Formats: sequence, structure tokens, C-alpha cells
Amino acid sequence: MNISTLLVLLIVLLLMGAAVRSIYKNKKEGKCCSGCSGCPGNCHKERQQ
Repeated sequence: MNISTLLVLLIVLLLMGAAVRSIYKNKKEGKCCSGCSGCPGNCHKERQQ
């Protein structure tokens, strides 16, 4: 594995980690994504106001 492949792999892993962290933080704060089955409905109430 050369240095450029390793660098690209590290960047992809960092981006994936940031995405997972963002999803986890949103879930912990009670926010939800659109259409997820585990959504408590809080996001729908916020949109209606």
C-alpha cells in the first residue's frame, strides 16, 4: 500500500467517522432524520409550529 492510498483511506475514514458522530449527536439531542423508523416524532412537531 503506497502513501497516496493510505492518505485517501484515512480521509474516507475521517469523513465516515464525522457522519456517524453527527447522526449519534442528533439522535441523542432528540432530533431525527426524515423517515427513520426509530423517530419519536419530535421533528414532525417542530415543523408544524
